[in-house]
Amino acid sequence: MLSKEQLAQMQEIEITNVDTTKLINIENVKVDETLPDDERLVNYLEQIKNPYCFICGDTPVRVRFIAPEKPLSQSLGNYFMGLK
Repeated sequence: MLSKEQLAQMQEIEITNVDTTKLINIENVKVDETLPDDERLVNYLEQIKNPYCFICGDTPVRVRFIAPEKPLSQSLGNYFMGLK
């Protein structure tokens, strides 16, 4: 199982600095849904290696979570208003 420190290091990695040939294709990850939640999480992490950087098809993906300062609906509204 990954430690909190390892996850924190993975979270800081920029996708532009990653050798994408070494990333796991999420389309190939198969989690046994009959396992309890905690075991499913472990199973997923063992397969994906880095939950913040992976490949989906031919596309490198970088996942980030940001604490919301305002509701998503407001953020989306602001974004679309800015497109006008």
